[in-house]
Amino acid sequence: MTIHRPGLPGDLPPAELLWAHWALVAVLEANTGAEGRGVHRTGHWIDAAGLHLDDCGSTRWTLAPLGGGRYALYGEDESSAVKWHEPPVDMLAGGPDWLPYETLRDLLRGWELGCVYWYENGAWARAPYPRGLSDDGLDCGMSRFAVREEVLGLLAGAGEDCVCDGDLPSADRPAAADLLDAAVGYRLTAPMLEAFTGGCGCGGHDLPAMHRALRLSGLSEGAPVPAR
Repeated sequence: MTIHRPGLPGDLPPAELLWAHWALVAVLEANTGAEGRGVHRTGHWIDAAGLHLDDCGSTRWTLAPLGGGRYALYGEDESSAVKWHEPPVDMLAGGPDWLPYETLRDLLRGWELGCVYWYENGAWARAPYPRGLSDDGLDCGMSRFAVREEVLGLLAGAGEDCVCDGDLPSADRPAAADLLDAAVGYRLTAPMLEAFTGGCGCGGHDLPAMHRALRLSGLSEGAPVPAR
């Protein structure tokens, strides 16, 4: 899947699939010590507001479930030319009334917003961009979750955090592809996570935090996560 520069709504996978990809990475990275840090947290994580990404430098994103199959995707990447464009681009133009406008306007006031996409009735949309706009940051921010091979690369890294050999032979651990398929099917379970991380007791993975993140994600529920 190709994400253009600037992004097009059709470049993104269905929000339910994007959620499953991103949420699985967030579950595997869950850490008790990082919970509750809010804007000071980095990496991939999930909380009551949705899924988040912050690489501690150039890219910050949120995917928020808003009920009834509606989602808002918003954030910024340093590659985005939207917020610096003259004349200014109205990133909220044409937005539906259910968008989290208070949050989005706070980000706009702080120059912390580079683009906004919204999802309803199975389709993504965004505000119109002026001709010649070079990039809105969607590619750099979301390719890691939109493309299956990129997600598998993230999972491979997450599965290598353990510093010991674990209790399970490697042949008995589910492959990253199997784990991803379970997440996409919304049938991921705690035992699957434990098997993937090798039953490790060395502290390389925080299973209690992962279990909490799994409950927040809805990836065990057989259907996409409901709005909070």
